[in-house]
Amino acid sequence: MEVSETLAAGRAAQELRLKRGEFELATQMGHVRTVGGALSGRRRVPRGEVERLRRAAGFPDALRERVRTVGTAEGAELMDISPGRFTRLARAGYLVPVRVYLNRYRAVVWLYLAEELRAFASSEPGLLAGRMPRSGTRTEPRKRTGGRARSGCGSETDAVRDAEAAEAAGAMAPGQEDCRPRNWRGRRIGLLLHESDDRWERAAIVGSVLDPVQLAELVPDPYERACLNRLRPNLAPGRPASEAGREAMGRLLTADDPDEISWHRSSLTALLTDARRDRQAPRPSGTAPAPAPTPEPASASESARTPDSARAAESVRSSESVRATGSAGTCEPVPHAGGRGRPLLTRLRARRVRGREVAVPLVGSADR
Repeated sequence: MEVSETLAAGRAAQELRLKRGEFELATQMGHVRTVGGALSGRRRVPRGEVERLRRAAGFPDALRERVRTVGTAEGAELMDISPGRFTRLARAGYLVPVRVYLNRYRAVVWLYLAEELRAFASSEPGLLAGRMPRSGTRTEPRKRTGGRARSGCGSETDAVRDAEAAEAAGAMAPGQEDCRPRNWRGRRIGLLLHESDDRWERAAIVGSVLDPVQLAELVPDPYERACLNRLRPNLAPGRPASEAGREAMGRLLTADDPDEISWHRSSLTALLTDARRDRQAPRPSGTAPAPAPTPEPASASESARTPDSARAAESVRSSESVRATGSAGTCEPVPHAGGRGRPLLTRLRARRVRGREVAVPLVGSADR
């Protein structure tokens, strides 16, 4: 059977003339077909898929346009609406972001697929003008900040982004809901699940949006949690440099809506069931951890023993525990060459045990 040639992600992106983020989005959305790597486990692109895309009409511009992302200002211009109306549509859930990041001012920047915005504008013209559907979204701050300029920056774009950052940080009036974080998390999880075949990895993708307390409640086994944390995906590429930026991004990455949390908990439970059925989570040395020793309760026969027999039994258990420790420990002392083959401490303990066994009848005879 002939095995088709496959290319690594970097090589395939280079031949398709796509940037790293564009290529990642193209594979997750199914525009570029990938297969699982036989050895590394990383997704690879068949050579035939690359040749097919290169022969397509309009290459490479047509492929780039399918994964082109735009921000609020450019998206509003593309749909021929104001940035404020664009943001209200996105907050209400009509426009779903596909990317998110923090700019150097720690403002949250949402990115949308240009292809989807054009399709929405053509299919929903009634939402582009007139009164917006009642959604409880605050619009007054948009009017006050929309015309302020900042030297060296686009005034309207920066004002909208600053307002978005304040809303994402929680500076919204009670009862006002912003659907962008929740919709983005759901979409991001769906894109990652699309290109994953490993069951433990799929469980890690869903569990990545739950906080550690929820995850520990659903996954009490520490080895399974360690496996999920090791396979945990990077939902938002890039790590903010400041602590405030990391906190803001952390809030965006964690599910906070009760319905969303319930949905992801149910999904994770089902995925964990499939993963456990497929294989166990890796454990140290490939074995399950040994249970901690528990003291055995004294039985009626043991309590009826004489003091002499009890002391003798105790000395036997003592010697057995010494031998067990020497055989099962990972740091057992190496016997000296030319010696008796046993560590000095073990010989001293054994001698003390023998002394006790000899002394037992003497004590009994003195009592009599």
